[in-house]
Amino acid sequence: LFFSSRSGAKLTAPLGCLVSRQKHTLPDLPYDYGALEPHINAEIMQLHHSKHHATYVNNLNVAEEKYQEALAKGDVTAQVSLQPALKFNGGGHINHTIFWTNLSPNGGGEPKGELMEAIKRDFGSFANFKEKLTAVSVGVQGSGWGWLGYNKEQGRLQIAACANQDPLQGTTGLIPLLGIDVWEHAYYLQYKNVRPDYLKAIWNVISWENVSSRYSTSKK
Repeated sequence: LFFSSRSGAKLTAPLGCLVSRQKHTLPDLPYDYGALEPHINAEIMQLHHSKHHATYVNNLNVAEEKYQEALAKGDVTAQVSLQPALKFNGGGHINHTIFWTNLSPNGGGEPKGELMEAIKRDFGSFANFKEKLTAVSVGVQGSGWGWLGYNKEQGRLQIAACANQDPLQGTTGLIPLLGIDVWEHAYYLQYKNVRPDYLKAIWNVISWENVSSRYSTSKK
């Protein structure tokens, strides 16, 4: 990487410039905070997006900055010690960025086309798939996520659960198609401690258009 000086001489960029990076930013929601009501209320969406997701983004930027410093110094101990923060906050950012697009005020119903055919092939029926993903999501101990993912090697859909903010692809290899956040901050203000009620409601705002688009892309 070279920069031209006023004299026309080429100056080699210092090594630090080569590892400079773009900071992560909080993505905008594709709908208003109250758009998913009555299924997910505006207060939850506002706190979830502007506070929780924003915190993951901020902490990820801090962790990456420290990691770059550790790399520059060749400090392997510091690099290793930063891994949990990178995994937690990086996963939180990845997961929520997917989650917001998986939801839509025009969602609900059932998928169509090749995604529906794949669901029938791999789970027997849409009802069976819905029951299985709900059960896996209800069964997450503590905080975590329920996922529909695509196993590229086997060419099939799979359901999985991830603890905390562990990102699906980074920890299981599955390509994420649909994520259901079962951290209490995703539902407690509205559904209290009754996670099954939240999971029953969320199916009314699933954007099958988005999930189908992710499925088509994952197969390429």
